[in-house]
Amino acid sequence: MTALHDHATVRTTRPGGLQTLTRVMLVAFICLTLVATNQLFVLARHTETRFSWTIQPPLSAAFLGASYAAGCVLSVLALRSRSWAGARTALVTVLVFAVLTLLATLLHLDKFHFGVAALVPRAAAWIWLGVYLVVPLALLVVVLRQRRAGPTDLTGGSTLPRWLVLLLRLQGLVLGIAAVGLFLAPAVVARWWPWTLTPLTARMIAAWLAALALAAALGARERDVSRVVTPAVAYVVFGVLQLLALVLYGEAVRWGSVAAGLYVAALVLAIGTGAAGLAVALRHRSAARP
Repeated sequence: MTALHDHATVRTTRPGGLQTLTRVMLVAFICLTLVATNQLFVLARHTETRFSWTIQPPLSAAFLGASYAAGCVLSVLALRSRSWAGARTALVTVLVFAVLTLLATLLHLDKFHFGVAALVPRAAAWIWLGVYLVVPLALLVVVLRQRRAGPTDLTGGSTLPRWLVLLLRLQGLVLGIAAVGLFLAPAVVARWWPWTLTPLTARMIAAWLAALALAAALGARERDVSRVVTPAVAYVVFGVLQLLALVLYGEAVRWGSVAAGLYVAALVLAIGTGAAGLAVALRHRSAARP
């Protein structure tokens, strides 16, 4: 019966299209990221009473909140693409992020508000743990089912310019190195971050950096202009909101340090890369119209 059901599910989805389970997963992630954006970016100074664990300084919370906002945009655009080829990068990067976030959570369970008296932070801690115990497995199932369902490379569109591919590779490499360092040796590598990080927040930030690194690497590997729009928009949103976080909560930054200068430059470069990718995609889309 299960095999028949799976077969029917695949047959009711056009070749290369998003399955119902994939759409449900994307909608769920959109809802979760909207909540996280509010709790971490808007209420960055109130994580002690409004979130799963206390995050200090508030800029660390805002960094995570801005990252969730970018993840929300990524998921919305992936859902609108209606094809697995267009949503694949979003789902795979979210899967990597979710797995690393679960690992970071399990390594620092003592930092979460499981035993506090206040209802809101205690409930938030248990909800967080429940979500990240379920989401990685659900995402893995979704990705495997989509891969088995049919062809994924249906577009065969124009190729990205060589300079943009090289830029994506460079950013993917730098982000990947930073993610590995912050996750495996947070106490050491965090010394070069422009503000103070705890081991827990360092690993949570590393999870997002790893997701961004993978998105850049996938974009450089596929080189397909038609698939760069979704990650490009998310890239711009990420960079803009991180700059806004510096404006709102930047009192914790060691301004004048090399780390602060490199961090701001990296955000500007991320915005520029996303905008360039989006411009290339829109130009090719306009040229393709009759």
